[in-house]
Amino acid sequence: MTMTFHTIEFTIQPPFAEITLNRPRVRNAMNFQMVDELIAAFEELSTLDDVRAVVVRGADGNFCAGGDLNELQGMILSENEQETRLGRLDTLLKAVNRSPKVVIAQVDGAALGAGFGLVCVADIAIASTTASFGLPEARLGIAPAIIAPYVIQRIGLTRTRLLMLTGVRFDGVSAHEYGLVHEVCPAEILDQCVDAILTEVRECSPVALAVCKRLIWESVDHSTDNSLAFRAHLLNTLRQSSDGQEGMQAFRQKRPPRWAT
Repeated sequence: MTMTFHTIEFTIQPPFAEITLNRPRVRNAMNFQMVDELIAAFEELSTLDDVRAVVVRGADGNFCAGGDLNELQGMILSENEQETRLGRLDTLLKAVNRSPKVVIAQVDGAALGAGFGLVCVADIAIASTTASFGLPEARLGIAPAIIAPYVIQRIGLTRTRLLMLTGVRFDGVSAHEYGLVHEVCPAEILDQCVDAILTEVRECSPVALAVCKRLIWESVDHSTDNSLAFRAHLLNTLRQSSDGQEGMQAFRQKRPPRWAT
């Protein structure tokens, strides 16, 4: 199944999906149309029970070079309209961050500004050694205002201060050291590295994956005491579910569970 958009390519082949940012002439810079199309794609994904993970990548050797500066500079709207329009990026980042699917960012080339923010909300990020990351906004006379909370959550306050206040760029190796990406590899085997992660995801129950995403954010949003009832109920419900029974039985019988075949 393939859905057609103007700025992205969205392909669904259960149990996985792929989203390719597709504005190669501007290094996949994110304009308002792309933001809206990405939101629509993630809304569609949230309804598909047979999809476990989605890989987000960029076309023609770049992930995303940030926001579209031509569009941003030329924006003539009322203040309320500007806030609404710019707020759509936050809607997108929340949709990716809280998606019930495993979101995997495959990063090559430029991952700057808004593209950097998109990496920050991916569950798993894999980059090439030659990928180029950075928050160059201050050098452009602006600030990474929408993505800032997600960057701090991902890499911490100390590192964020350095990157925001210098605009310095760094490669995939440094991104791994900073905790921005989980794995780094040569560009020529980036596809294989992502496929290896998808193979691991295939071993996991689709139901359990979605529940784990909920559990992560419930644990972040609430104290240990306040989330205990939720966590206990969650485990008990899964234990009695068909996936829970199948997974435990498959483990005892030393065979793959049905969803892994």
